[in-house]
Amino acid sequence: MDGADLFPGFEALWLDAPWGKAFARAGGPEAAPPLLLLHGFPECHAMWHRIAPDLARDHRVICLDLKGYGWSAAPAGDPAHEAYAKRTLGREIVALMERIGHVHFALAGHDRGARVAYRLALDEPGRVSRLVLVDIVPTAVQWERITARPGMNPHWPFLAEPAPGPEQQIAAGPDAYFEGLLTEWAGAHDLAVFDPRALDLYRQAWNVPDRIHAMCEDYRAGAGPDRAADEADIAAGRTLAMPVLVLSSREYLNKGKPETALEAWRRTLAPNAVGTEIAGGHFLAEENPEATLRAMRDFLTG
Repeated sequence: MDGADLFPGFEALWLDAPWGKAFARAGGPEAAPPLLLLHGFPECHAMWHRIAPDLARDHRVICLDLKGYGWSAAPAGDPAHEAYAKRTLGREIVALMERIGHVHFALAGHDRGARVAYRLALDEPGRVSRLVLVDIVPTAVQWERITARPGMNPHWPFLAEPAPGPEQQIAAGPDAYFEGLLTEWAGAHDLAVFDPRALDLYRQAWNVPDRIHAMCEDYRAGAGPDRAADEADIAAGRTLAMPVLVLSSREYLNKGKPETALEAWRRTLAPNAVGTEIAGGHFLAEENPEATLRAMRDFLTG
């Protein structure tokens, strides 16, 4: 299954990215303002299928598989984990967008894709017209929370452990591991919220050893260069220059936390952000596409 039926009217694109071949789906009028959508862990571009066609009414929508995810190339990591650092990925995505004719674009990301998105927007503010961050707090804040409450989000320190420990443990049963995370983080705590065609694409990717390694490298970068970049920016008072929308889940990200996601962003990197809390678990674009789409459209076309 290739998932084409999830994106009616969209093109399948194989692009020459700085890290190798990248896969994306693109739809909407070519002359419309561009909107880049970046998915989260452990998914791929297919997570946007319930809202991308509607967003394509007003935008040229590009749904990209991040480096190491979906069908995009999954190069090996490096000892410093710079290949999967969000600063590196941001620069590479800027170069990729230039190659397809977009030097200035709106940007939305979920989960790990949101971490790439805000790092790109901090480092290249002139590139991003509007920024949507779906269900994350800054990486530095996330590590503050994990330090304060050991055992919270245990996948963060686990996946950041040195290779090949996590890779070998996950490879013993990838479906059980990743489906367990999806089930835990979804509001209903089951897989029913996911379209079976999308789940098939997720499984295709996470059963490949090179992609398991890439996902671990993503989290190793999160514990190293990504955290350091955040801490340096917060200490220097650097903030996001463009309009920022923070979408957060009522049953996952905000539940039981000392501050809401919007409060965390306003305290650190996005003092002028606006936000909406949406009913559901972590996978807002799949669990509550109506509310997610409404909030995004109002912000992007306002």
